[in-house]
Amino acid sequence: MSLDTLRERLAERLLPPSDWRLEAGPVRSDFDLNPGASRWVEGPLKPAAVLITLVATDDGARVIMTRRADSLARHTGQIAFPGGRLDPGETAVEAALREAWEEVALDLASVTVLGLSDAYETGTGYLVTPVVGWLECVPTLTPSPDEVAEVFEVPWDILMDPAMLRRDHLETPAGVRRWFWSLTHEDRYIWGVTAGIVRALRLRLYGKEGEPALATAEDAA
Repeated sequence: MSLDTLRERLAERLLPPSDWRLEAGPVRSDFDLNPGASRWVEGPLKPAAVLITLVATDDGARVIMTRRADSLARHTGQIAFPGGRLDPGETAVEAALREAWEEVALDLASVTVLGLSDAYETGTGYLVTPVVGWLECVPTLTPSPDEVAEVFEVPWDILMDPAMLRRDHLETPAGVRRWFWSLTHEDRYIWGVTAGIVRALRLRLYGKEGEPALATAEDAA
């Protein structure tokens, strides 16, 4: 395993932050598994960003994730990356870093931004840009109680293993079946947009399922 190999792959395969454009459209979406479905809300997509932070450890790379506070109005208790809507005039990188500071008090000076993954359209009308950052040591984090119930790390190998991903579904009140990606690590169920973003990152780095065994092995912990 080589953390250097992984970092090089990320820097090589991700979109440079300077190439980000607010008007760019989605590459992946909730509708990839639900062709023909309509968005739950009308109007233009609302720009947002999340920070996917890889932490270099002696046991390999790990990824910082959060469990959303139960007091939030929407998506309570769900697993997510730190992130949120862009403020006027912000870039995706600026928004992702700001949100990480606000949600878990991540020291932004310690984060090296490696690039951007594929923009993702959600069924709730957001266009989410995943920003990928790198930390050379395990950070001290303090979750904001108003937003985050728990902050934890998931091994990179788990997130990038195609065997961990599965298709799940739920039934809407109208009786419509909505499909989404999901994975489970320990007792945590990662699903929906977060799992879709994870899968999109894996495809960008390693290609289609079934093809990248050797490449993933090079980066495995």
